[in-house]
Amino acid sequence: MNDFNTESHSQSPLSLLQWYLDSGVDECISDDATDWFEINATAAPKPAQPNRSNQPAAATRPAASAAAYPLQATDQIAATAKDLVKDCKTLDELRQKIEEFDGCALKKTASKTVFSDGIAGSDLMLIGEAPGVEEDRQGKPFVGASGQLLDKMFAAIHRSREENLYISNTLPWRPPGNRKPSDAELHICQPFLMKHIELAAPKVLVLLGGTAASSLLDSKVGITRLRGKWHEIEVAGRIIPVMPTYHPAYLLRQPQTKAQAWSDLQNIRDKLNELDGSKA
Repeated sequence: MNDFNTESHSQSPLSLLQWYLDSGVDECISDDATDWFEINATAAPKPAQPNRSNQPAAATRPAASAAAYPLQATDQIAATAKDLVKDCKTLDELRQKIEEFDGCALKKTASKTVFSDGIAGSDLMLIGEAPGVEEDRQGKPFVGASGQLLDKMFAAIHRSREENLYISNTLPWRPPGNRKPSDAELHICQPFLMKHIELAAPKVLVLLGGTAASSLLDSKVGITRLRGKWHEIEVAGRIIPVMPTYHPAYLLRQPQTKAQAWSDLQNIRDKLNELDGSKA
């Protein structure tokens, strides 16, 4: 743990900020402290009173499930998101509509909306999980250490974001602390992702990591079993071949899986050559 002396840093705000960063504090959620104990005590439902009437308990109408309301609310927000972007004709229009949307709490804690990078209209589109801290700062996907590895990976099959590669994420906003996106957040933002794929119109989709794969393929199967096999999704009447593979961040942690990732890249290269009617 870092030792911090308030007197020694009282005249050095930069030193204080650096200490916070070294301690893992990389964002400010609110200017004012929140008494969560008071909120929880106020919001806590009163315990159910015993049924003292002569009416049998079985005839008592059951209360609505507490878990049903959040699901219903999430469905309504997702429907609002879908309606918001349904008439978008260009990626610029889609970006503007997403930036106007206030139905996802992640937007309130993110610094920027991270929409995409690369060449729009490319025949290959990559979809990652969610922006990280560097992506949130720069407003572009995959610009940190995993992004550097991603660039090297696809350069090996002659693809780059400067020429023939398009990149986005399942979510346009960074989850606080780089945590994994929740199912509700993915559900709310999925209409944006599906419209993004529709307008980008790639020939091949690559899903980077388990979150992107399970979200778009609606599968509970892990990435180690999904990767290396071709799947399909239908977007606006088009069938698009989909290859799930490991997220670059996972490859950095588990370098022994890079051989499998290379095999996936070769499959992606061959599929693109096949669709282009050229030889590998």
